[in-house]
Amino acid sequence: MLPDPPFRVRNPLRQTAPMVVASPHSGRAYPSSFVAESRLSFDGLRRSEDGFVDELLIDAAAAGIPLLQAEFPRAYCDVNREAWELDPVMFTDKLPSWCNTSSARVLAGFGTIAKLVASGEAIYHGKLAFTDAEQRIRTCWQPYHDTLALLISNTLDRHGICLLIDAHSMPSLNGGTAGNHAGTEPDFVLGDAFGTSCAQSITRFTERFLRERGYRVRRNDPYAGGYVTRHYGRPANRVHVLQLEISRHLYMNEAHLQKLDTFDAIRALVRSLLDTLAGNVSALVSAT
Repeated sequence: MLPDPPFRVRNPLRQTAPMVVASPHSGRAYPSSFVAESRLSFDGLRRSEDGFVDELLIDAAAAGIPLLQAEFPRAYCDVNREAWELDPVMFTDKLPSWCNTSSARVLAGFGTIAKLVASGEAIYHGKLAFTDAEQRIRTCWQPYHDTLALLISNTLDRHGICLLIDAHSMPSLNGGTAGNHAGTEPDFVLGDAFGTSCAQSITRFTERFLRERGYRVRRNDPYAGGYVTRHYGRPANRVHVLQLEISRHLYMNEAHLQKLDTFDAIRALVRSLLDTLAGNVSALVSAT
């Protein structure tokens, strides 16, 4: 069973920063019926998780920033997609006309209800009923986005601006074996939809913060930002969204889905980044 509601909001005692932080893909509450209908093992299903990102962000509330985290897994319902990005070949019945059945994400197998896990294996033995997808979207996707929109709106009301950090993790090219990290792949990727979802001053500031601490950073390559970044990022309306991708090699063993000894150091780095952004975001936006 999923918790009700299927997400958690960790609110600060007082929101002192014009920011919201979200972890949409780190949920680990797998409904038993979903596990039973999958052709994959439980660990196989977990390959789509942004492992432990919610725990890396756990100090957001102490920085005066609300944290929204999905409790349901990405493989069950992906909130970084449009509500109805669905692959018609996955279902026994014809999909309603309002569904987006031809997006690049759907064609790749990663719609709102994914056909594949991140490592490429098919999730299901057979086809699903549309009512199953509809139930997941209405009980997971919709309340998550209703809550995210409310957090952004409340932040705008209190502070006049809002910066949303939408946090994810990305697989390393070598599969996450400790001590075997290639020296050219990024530690962090900052996605601002090629400069359209967030003030460039914020992106540059975040990039400089990470580079000064010795990390390799790329912008928009290979992750420019998903639905959340592009849908909510409206700098003209004083809402800025920056997608933060953290390479899993920094803090976890990807093969065994376990934290490394470096986990606490990366958590502290993330806390420091949030603290620093919280103290500077208003000035950064005003300077643009």
